[in-house]
Amino acid sequence: MCAVLAAAAASAAPNHALLQDKKAFIDDLLGQMTLEEKIGQLRLISIGPDMPREKIVEEIAAGRIGATFNSVVHVDNRMMQDAAVKKSRLGIPIFFAYDVVHGHRTIFPIGLGLASSWDMATIERSARVSAIEASADSLDMTFAPMVDISRDPRWGRMSEGFGEDPYLVSRIAQAMVRGYQGDSPARRDSIMASVKHFALYGAVEGGRDYNIVDMSPMRMYQDFLPPYRAAIDAGAGSVMVALNSINGMPASANTWLMQDLLRKEWGFTGVAVSDHGAITELVRHGVARDGREAAKLAIKAGIDMSMADTLYWQELPGLVESGEVSMEEIDRSVRNVLGAKYDMGLFHDPYLRIGSPADDPADRYAEERMHRADAREAARRSIVLLENKNRTLPLRKSATVALVGPLADAPLDMMGSWSAAGRRESSVTLRQGMEEALRGKGRLLYAVGANVTDDKRIVDYLNFLNWDEKEVLQDPRPPAEMIAEAVALAKQADVVVAAVGESRGMSHESSSRTRLDIPASQRALLEALKATGKPLVLVLMNGRPLDLQWESANADAILETWFSGTEGGHAIADVLFGDYNPSGKLPISFPRSVGQIPTYYNHPRVGRPFIEGKPGNYTSQYFEEKNGPLYPFGYGLSYTEFALSPVVLSSDRMGRGGRIVARVNVANTGDRGGETVVQLYIRDEAASVVRPVKELRGFQKIALAPGETRTVEFEIGEDELKFFNARLEHVVEPGEFEVQIGLDSQSVETARFTLR
Repeated sequence: MCAVLAAAAASAAPNHALLQDKKAFIDDLLGQMTLEEKIGQLRLISIGPDMPREKIVEEIAAGRIGATFNSVVHVDNRMMQDAAVKKSRLGIPIFFAYDVVHGHRTIFPIGLGLASSWDMATIERSARVSAIEASADSLDMTFAPMVDISRDPRWGRMSEGFGEDPYLVSRIAQAMVRGYQGDSPARRDSIMASVKHFALYGAVEGGRDYNIVDMSPMRMYQDFLPPYRAAIDAGAGSVMVALNSINGMPASANTWLMQDLLRKEWGFTGVAVSDHGAITELVRHGVARDGREAAKLAIKAGIDMSMADTLYWQELPGLVESGEVSMEEIDRSVRNVLGAKYDMGLFHDPYLRIGSPADDPADRYAEERMHRADAREAARRSIVLLENKNRTLPLRKSATVALVGPLADAPLDMMGSWSAAGRRESSVTLRQGMEEALRGKGRLLYAVGANVTDDKRIVDYLNFLNWDEKEVLQDPRPPAEMIAEAVALAKQADVVVAAVGESRGMSHESSSRTRLDIPASQRALLEALKATGKPLVLVLMNGRPLDLQWESANADAILETWFSGTEGGHAIADVLFGDYNPSGKLPISFPRSVGQIPTYYNHPRVGRPFIEGKPGNYTSQYFEEKNGPLYPFGYGLSYTEFALSPVVLSSDRMGRGGRIVARVNVANTGDRGGETVVQLYIRDEAASVVRPVKELRGFQKIALAPGETRTVEFEIGEDELKFFNARLEHVVEPGEFEVQIGLDSQSVETARFTLR
């Protein structure tokens, strides 16, 4: 064991003076390592049937593993760290990683839900709570945030991300990194963020997971790369590399992506981790003849750690011996791995987050109970009111309410995909939340009404995804019998609340869909409920935009709740009964049908645009249905009403380096207090390349009492006007610009100025 690590391992209070110079420390350690030990540091091993803990401990002690993931138990991680620090030759600590995406034990709303809050403090708090809980479970790194821009709701992993807009997603990426890492990833209650999936994973062709991406460099730089850059600029210590190919080259072998862009242009100095098995998949991509060539391509491209590795261990020694891979290339990646461990504080204290056996918590779920208020508040703020005809909502607590639907009492589905160490027993379902809200006042009737789907192929797939949870249990009764039971209850009620949408497994990795409508089993239920004549309120649970044309026409009110997490049932009940006034806004456009995809608000301008209300011949349109989204980006209603004044600019001209201020008065014209999001969009009227019809460039979430008016100001400078031109230069060009301010991306007030 080297002198520095021996000092650290021998004392509960490591010698920090020995570790002050990061570069010198790593240089010294690197100089003592054998090739086998170096390659061991590049291996991130998944704990599972193929590699049980006992085998991993043996490999760690031999210096053949640098990190593991999927273990969240102190005693197990301590055993593995003991093997690294006390039994391996150099005593280099390992780190422990996990997919902490939207909560660890306390589960927050899925990414699309968090994004719907448009509230950076709430989003950052969700990540901070996640870090506190994950670090308390001895974890050092999370494979999050997931910041892939996606504009195709057929893609199942859209649920993990934050929507379609690069500005909003970039702001959220920064908030999440701050929350995970806190003041420093070396803090005991912080974890290192590994931003994913680098790059462009959300743009897979046809929305089909793992598919190709073919995209112009200008669109990459303008629309899809900014959120990754924002996360890195915020200090993310790691990136997880995507599974897809980019313009013919898989990300895991893409030297331009990993070296020219990430390292040289962006200055990233952290650790790059492959996705699970991605290096082996280079053979199936067809860019590597065999595993040897795959390992060579990946290490040369700059993939530092191989997740679920077999090839680095098998092939790198021979590649170095033959001279096909240089020792300098190996050392480059080892430096990045050791640097990440240094930054996580593991060389100062390998047991920083594991602690001693005496510190092991008697109750592993105590943290979860402490953070329920945070989860409930985040879930409430994530809910979007899509429809509210005749002020159907909020409901009276003295009412008799029929609650029906396959998602009304589904604790696992409530948490959504990638729910980390969350447990179904802790999840509050909608049924539970409504029962508590009505207790002693009104009456709740309940019937399941339908299965999520009666399509056997889909049921088998969902059962496969949830094999360890046994959640997707089909009601064996005939559909007609289930619907009849629900209708009978609906006839006894004052109002019907139907909890419908997707099972969490339908919005998940590898869960791409060809249709966006609510499954036929649930549609039949809704049609029967509509026929009763009772007011119909839909509570949607889903991880992607859905085709809601029938629902929007027939429901009296619609709440988009996404998958709202541990406290989802309470949060939805708070909104249904008016204890909380919904303020969520959509972070993604809802198309009218799957045939409209892609539908996104900031699309490039075209020479023959469709203009609503004017003859449509020979314009860019679909002729058989209305153009434009069903619900636009930034849209969301409230239980009160808001009105905007015309936009006033401080000047109609801006000089180079100057700034102007755009002002608008926002009034609450309704009868109750509420919050709304005031959104700033900019339209570049003429440029050297085709520009979008508009782009989000700012937003403010404000709360107003009934009758209150507030002036909202946005400063506009050159940074708000910049774009990437055909040479990939980030420029601002003189000309005319339109300022648009609204409460969604479509209904806006406008003003113009000229940049000289």
